[in-house]
Amino acid sequence: MAEDDREVLSQCYGCVNALTFSRELQWNDILVGRGARREMGIKKVGVLGCGLMGSGIAQVAASAGFETVVREVSEDLIQKGFAGIGKSLAKFAEKGAISPEQKTETLARLSGTTSFADFADCDIVIEAIIENLEEKRRTYRELDGICKRETIFASNTSSISITEMMTATSAERQKRFIGLHFFNPVPLMKLVEVVRTILTDEAVYEEAIEFGKRLGKVPVRAGDKTGFIVNRLLVPYMLDSIRALEEGVGSIVDIDNAMKLGCGHPMGPFTLGDFVGLDTTYYIAEIMFNEFREKRFAPPPLLKRMVLAGLYGRKSGRGFYDYTKDPKNPTPMNLV
Repeated sequence: MAEDDREVLSQCYGCVNALTFSRELQWNDILVGRGARREMGIKKVGVLGCGLMGSGIAQVAASAGFETVVREVSEDLIQKGFAGIGKSLAKFAEKGAISPEQKTETLARLSGTTSFADFADCDIVIEAIIENLEEKRRTYRELDGICKRETIFASNTSSISITEMMTATSAERQKRFIGLHFFNPVPLMKLVEVVRTILTDEAVYEEAIEFGKRLGKVPVRAGDKTGFIVNRLLVPYMLDSIRALEEGVGSIVDIDNAMKLGCGHPMGPFTLGDFVGLDTTYYIAEIMFNEFREKRFAPPPLLKRMVLAGLYGRKSGRGFYDYTKDPKNPTPMNLV
């Protein structure tokens, strides 16, 4: 993620991949984790995927003292993810948040692999791969036959049902299957949603809550309902903002300013949508609408047309705003 994007996100109190951000972050809590000396079963962490979320999760786990192995489909992707982790840790060291020794120790606890076999002795495996149900189920099915029976399976999904993924595994594994939804950027954001299914073992769930605390996060308990807590509340707000634009309630700039100045939001809904990615917002809204069949979750026609036209927001250069000329001072698009 570009430095400018991280700066934008640091001002955002809520989004599909971020919640309340404080400028007075307690760096030591985030990087090292509280209660790290407390005895518990989880000692070795496996992370599936070394993209933006996977590398962030791996960084936080290794920083908290856990031996961490990360699996990707190629060595190139592993090295790319690890390079990002190195840069992130270097920035923390420059700020004085960690010492050079802590940076070195964190990197030493990280290892990469392209083989599922290296997850055999992990105590918890956190999946952060593509948001595709069948790909996730295939991965969990394969891992179920490799990992020891005590291993906890956790998905970082923001929208897919944990139960649908869980059913790809054995009856015993299903008791040890949870959701761990982190927020982007993982090394900075304090929240993690810990999601339980109707079959999750109580002791496993409490162990996951404690694990979240050891990572320096604030865990919140959530049931396996599509969207969990954050997206369940946030996505309808973003969709209603688009409907207000469609209906002529206000312009892009006026609606953004109204929510910033009238409600104290650091970022208006259209700026927020552009940052999150309008394709991502559309995808999550579709899943939520299919689950609940309520109008408030239905993607507005304008959002669908924008996604079809390739207007995804900041990552594509245009969304509700045009970032192509001056990304720091984007101009509103003429959409309605």
